[in-house]
Amino acid sequence: MTTVKIEAQLRESNKKSALTELRAAGFVPAVLYGFEADNTTIAVKERDVLKAVEEVGRNGVVELEVDGKSYNAVLQDYQTEVLRTNLTHADFLSIDMTEELEVDVIVHPVGTSAGEKEGGIVEQPTRELTIKVKPTAIPESYDIDITALEIGDSISVADIREEAPFEILNEDDESLIVISAPRSEEELEALDEVADADASVEPEVIGAADEADEE
Repeated sequence: MTTVKIEAQLRESNKKSALTELRAAGFVPAVLYGFEADNTTIAVKERDVLKAVEEVGRNGVVELEVDGKSYNAVLQDYQTEVLRTNLTHADFLSIDMTEELEVDVIVHPVGTSAGEKEGGIVEQPTRELTIKVKPTAIPESYDIDITALEIGDSISVADIREEAPFEILNEDDESLIVISAPRSEEELEALDEVADADASVEPEVIGAADEADEE
């Protein structure tokens, strides 16, 4: 298993000015909690976090060094600026490498289905699986072969539960892949009409009525 090391520094102030200075210097305010870790406010370099995600994946384990102590951790959550990709905050969960943990993995359809060749459309009602797995066996995604699927066929959680190399926490009836029939021209035109109608509706200005009453 590839492990990426991230050095963190303790963070004492949560004042807006201090956080602004951190971000201006290329750091991201973060917090560490979990196995053998007190709830600790830290700061990490944004480039180190992005590099770690690139190398070990969104669910990968990193070695987080804080004040001379090392923790095995996963990036539990993160926040970004609106309309930008800059990280503004990160949550690291310290983990016990011998215990299973719950993570979300992306469902990845593999191949071109027989239904697509006839004009069918691949739909994914559920795009992620919540699984329980050892940290050393966390997959970046879960591949599902769809080449044999015809129009009208589908794959649910129940269809893959036994063959999956980990425990799946989703319900059996959740649909993962559906090969839908292509929409007719009439259906497409109806959808366009609905979209045009929605676009033509003027939004209500909240407070306008109240202002008119006050006048």
